[in-house]
Amino acid sequence: MISDGELYQLAIVLGSSAMALIVVYHYLEVNAEDEKAPAVAGAQSAKQAAA
Repeated sequence: MISDGELYQLAIVLGSSAMALIVVYHYLEVNAEDEKAPAVAGAQSAKQAAA
């Protein structure tokens, strides 16, 4: 059976890993470039159509 010390170490390792992955995810998400969908030929935006 798992001892209290092993359970404590497991919790620390898994918690630290989760926090590191969250930080990496947010770093990548903030610095990601947005991909714009190609414009459809003949389509107009709402602002252009109203003018």
